[in-house]
Amino acid sequence: MTHPKKTVRVGCWNVRIMYSTGKTVQVCREMAKYKVEILGISECRWTGSGQVRTQTGENIIFAGRNDNQHQSGVAIMMSKEAFRALESWNPVSDRIITARFNSKHIKSTIIQVYAPTNDADTDEKDRFYELLQQVYDRTPRHDIIITMGDWNAKLGHQMEGENGVVGKHGLGSDRSENGERFIEFCAANNMAITTTMFPHKDFHKYTWTSPDGRTRNQIDHIAVNGIFKRSVQYTRAFRGADVGSDHNLVIGYSIKAKWGG
Repeated sequence: MTHPKKTVRVGCWNVRIMYSTGKTVQVCREMAKYKVEILGISECRWTGSGQVRTQTGENIIFAGRNDNQHQSGVAIMMSKEAFRALESWNPVSDRIITARFNSKHIKSTIIQVYAPTNDADTDEKDRFYELLQQVYDRTPRHDIIITMGDWNAKLGHQMEGENGVVGKHGLGSDRSENGERFIEFCAANNMAITTTMFPHKDFHKYTWTSPDGRTRNQIDHIAVNGIFKRSVQYTRAFRGADVGSDHNLVIGYSIKAKWGG
């Protein structure tokens, strides 16, 4: 059930790989440490689709490739309370997974993604966004819709006409082609990109660090449908969370919902 005055933490993280020994335990530990109740995972690299329960009680739904290639893959890890509220889920592809949560007051849909890189083939990017749009079109508009994950998208500064979609507090000034695509998707669907809407120091904005440690970008994002953007009071990255990934954990605070049966 959901109580409108209750706040929760919803996060997303590209963990790079989940099938290595002990990695799931690490992710569970960091999820609990940062009090995240629903964690969207990019690049988990599990194959097939299904549902598993961890030794510490978290539940994971996942969607991966069907050719035994340990690449891409997405998942959603839930606390016990959040899992009790899970109404349905859909392993759309190895790059998109959705979960809908029941509530007495309002239902919530999580769409977790792992977008193709900026250097990926144009057709691959087109297919990803076409499928994502189909998923969004099937999602009830009265839900709180949280679309999040590794978008591989640099957004930079807010540009003219983007008020309400892109905030004034993005990192850097450059915008990638993937950034353009992501913003176009959000604008078409009245989504607010909350990772750009709160003033933070730069080290609380960047979500990815290059192997040499010299380049830092903000490419992982949390977006919410515009009518509910005031329900998200705070979004930032956390450098201290550690699972051996070059991405930082991103958390949206004070999303006004309460998971659980």
